[in-house]
Amino acid sequence: MDSIIFDLDGTLWDSRRTVSKSWSKVVQEVNYGRGEVTEDDLKKTMGLQVKDIAARLFDYLDGAKQMELILKCCEREQVDLRLEGGVLYPELENVLQRLSSRYRLFIVSNCQEGYIESFYAYHGLEKYFIDFENPGRTGLTKGENIKLLMERNNIRSTVYVGDTQGDCDAAKIAGVPFVLANYGFGNPDSYDYLIQEPLDLIELFY
Repeated sequence: MDSIIFDLDGTLWDSRRTVSKSWSKVVQEVNYGRGEVTEDDLKKTMGLQVKDIAARLFDYLDGAKQMELILKCCEREQVDLRLEGGVLYPELENVLQRLSSRYRLFIVSNCQEGYIESFYAYHGLEKYFIDFENPGRTGLTKGENIKLLMERNNIRSTVYVGDTQGDCDAAKIAGVPFVLANYGFGNPDSYDYLIQEPLDLIELFY
C-alpha cells in the first residue's frame, strides 16, 4: 500500500457547529428562507452531494432557488470556517504526521470548492496531504473522484477511509478497500476494516 485517501466530514473533523450557524444566518437573511439549519439537520445530509442536500433541507423551494440558497450558504461557511474551524477528531494531527511519514495522504470529499481549503487554512494540516478532489471542482461522483485522484497521482494501492454508505459505495466504485470510521455519521452495510478512532489507523497500517 502506497497511499491513504480520506473522506473529510465525519472522518477527519466535525464542522457542524460552525456550518449550522453559518447556514442559519444565510437562510434568515434571504427573503425566501425559512427557519434554521441545525446540527442534526446537517448530520442527516452527510455523504450527499450539494444538490441533494439542498433538496432535503430546502424542500419548500423550487430546484433553482434550492441551489441559489445552498450556494450562498457554502460561500458563507467557507468564510466562517476559516475563522472558527471545526472539531478535529482525537489525536488527528498526530495520526496524520505518523502516517504521512510512510504513506502519501489524500482527501476526496463531496463538498464544494473551497471547503477542503478552509479545513487546511484553519487547522494548518495541508502539509500532511499531497492532493485532494471534490465534485465542486469536477462535477463527478465521489467514486469517480477517487479514481481521478488515483490516476493523477499514480496511486497503485490504497484504501478509502470514510463513515457513510456513500463512502462505502464510492470505495467499491473505485475498486479500493473501505475503512469504516465508526465514530462518524453513517452506518454503512459493509467494510473491509473498522476503526473506532483515528489512532486505530496506526495499528492497522503503520
